Amino acid sequence: MTRKTIKNITLALAALLAFSSCLEKNPGDYLPLDKGMNSVTAAEEIVNGIYKTLMSGSLYSANLTLCPDIQTDLVQAVKGNSNTYVNIWQWDIQAANPYVEAVYSGLYTVIGQCNYFLENVGTLKSSLTDDTKILQLDALTGETYFCRALAYSELIKLFCKAYDPQTADSELGVVLAVTYSGEKPSKRADLKSSYDLVLSDLAAADALLDPDNDVANSVYVRNAAVHALWARTALYMQDWDAAIEHSSKLIGSGVYSLADANSNYTSDQTFLEYLWSGDASYEIIFKLGYTSTSYGAATGSVFLNLTRDYYYYYPDFVPAQSVLNLYQSADCRYDCYFRELQTGYSHRLQWPLLVKYFGNESLLSLNIYHVCMPKLFRLAEQYLIRAEAYCRKGEYSKASADLSTLRKSRFSSGGSIAVDQSNFLEVISAERVRELYMEGFRLQDLKRWHLGFERTPQTSCVSEGGSLKVEPDDPRFVWPIPRNETEAPGSEIQPNESN
Repeated sequence: MTRKTIKNITLALAALLAFSSCLEKNPGDYLPLDKGMNSVTAAEEIVNGIYKTLMSGSLYSANLTLCPDIQTDLVQAVKGNSNTYVNIWQWDIQAANPYVEAVYSGLYTVIGQCNYFLENVGTLKSSLTDDTKILQLDALTGETYFCRALAYSELIKLFCKAYDPQTADSELGVVLAVTYSGEKPSKRADLKSSYDLVLSDLAAADALLDPDNDVANSVYVRNAAVHALWARTALYMQDWDAAIEHSSKLIGSGVYSLADANSNYTSDQTFLEYLWSGDASYEIIFKLGYTSTSYGAATGSVFLNLTRDYYYYYPDFVPAQSVLNLYQSADCRYDCYFRELQTGYSHRLQWPLLVKYFGNESLLSLNIYHVCMPKLFRLAEQYLIRAEAYCRKGEYSKASADLSTLRKSRFSSGGSIAVDQSNFLEVISAERVRELYMEGFRLQDLKRWHLGFERTPQTSCVSEGGSLKVEPDDPRFVWPIPRNETEAPGSEIQPNESN
């Protein structure tokens, strides 16, 4: 979002005090499960329903994306905030926390939708005689296997300990429901079995989705998304070779390219800026697509809240100074992600606010603010995955090359960097923050690296939590299982230490 665009929008909004926008709309046509699955069209509508759930405010357009980063050292809560996510930020995360409950419930809703499709697809496929429809149904089945793998991978990331190959079969995983009808499991599987299901679903999706159909900027799951999730999962499982294998498929495919900060897409926006303002780029592997009548929650509201009076900004959270300090002067991501703006609070804080989620330009033109398409997989993450995996194998020159490639696409000049055994984790950690800020990765990164953090207080920010120090492996790195799950009649679901 350019400075000129923000200024123009701010001036225009002053006249819109009476305007009231809905934070979340239902997406386009989808088929409720009770309508059955007796045609390929019906199957397609059920898959659309899965995408609908993924784009909800409980999941990728808000809670699932934002809470894991807000919980860490990346932001400070501003005095006068709306209290959104503040208990998460203060590490007051109870088993009845509504954000935790919403994420848990939302992910299992996705799993239920996927299980319904997979339970009925065999009968539908056996009734088909048209080869084109059979191929179409196979692709929809591949998308469904991927979405189930994705939902389980997110549950594992948030509600389980970091994966250790030596102990995974004795650590708690998640409840593995793989059927829609019939009796459901009442206990959690072990962590290894939970990850094994993710890998099994990814293998099934890989077999059904033709890589020849891969395209950049896709709003549908394609084969490339399978390998993107596979690479991420392998990294979390410490399977360095698999992480390199699957990320390399994407990096070397020729289909995707990093958004260049030095080349213009429009007269006043670079490709990197348009990735966020227009939600479009050759870098995007898979995103959740929005239209003017089908979109998720306003992801950027907690960082901007311009719609309170349509004149000033009222952020709930501002970037931590320690984050801002990570960006060098030649790093174009700083101006792309942050802009120093005046807040409307009585303390008149002026600070670099996060404008990465200012809003999709097409939706802004319709008076829909701070709504951005969730970009679930980008090529930049794949470079970071492969670089970290190379470091774990002691191949530092290859890791340095990947990091330098990414940075050169983001820097106005320079960008080369070298890592070795002594500094690789510090460098990787900083680069992941710079690139993936507020995309939901930081909590898992600190957990799997067995690192803690300490916040430094900032002016005009909330004191309770502003100097929070969290030790490595604190039990609260793992979210509590919602109380309504552990205390449900007949439930044998084991709680976490954080419960």
